[in-house]
Amino acid sequence: MALMENTSQIFHHILGDFAGFYEQQYQRLLALGIDIRGLPLSHLAFRTKTIEEYLEIRNQLEPFCSANVENIWGGRPISKMELKTPLVLSREASTSLIELIPPEHADEYQDVYKLGLEHIGIVLGEEFENFGKQCAPLITGQQDQGPFCNPFFITFEDQSNVKFYLRSLKEVCILEGKHFDGFYHAIE
Repeated sequence: MALMENTSQIFHHILGDFAGFYEQQYQRLLALGIDIRGLPLSHLAFRTKTIEEYLEIRNQLEPFCSANVENIWGGRPISKMELKTPLVLSREASTSLIELIPPEHADEYQDVYKLGLEHIGIVLGEEFENFGKQCAPLITGQQDQGPFCNPFFITFEDQSNVKFYLRSLKEVCILEGKHFDGFYHAIE
């Protein structure tokens, strides 16, 4: 138990108040009439301000990971980091994947995306299409991230998001032919 608390404190130091961020997004969704309790969490996303910060945080997180998938998307690296031990966000929610995202390459996007804890990903499975229809007035948009990943998202006033997926981000990576069997760096 002490090791888990220590690990949680380390993640809190690196990422900030991840449990508070989850609770905030959970409460915001409840206020919209969307209850995510009991739904699987795909991942927690953290956006850095610079590539240098991205590399620093990636290096800080890797000792707590069993593998990662890092690829170039939109001209910048994005790392999906599989944790050795799930990160507990609440009594009902935990995740084993951190998505680490550097900033957009153009300064004009800095006001569009929240730096730091940026979004949580929720797996809807078979309810994905139905959710899109039922919650259409609440949904900010839908991203086209390839043939296996087209999440709906809701953006809040602080530019943080909740994204809703058909399948987990890890599953998407595997369908794309990537492997969580070691550490892969697109940049050093």
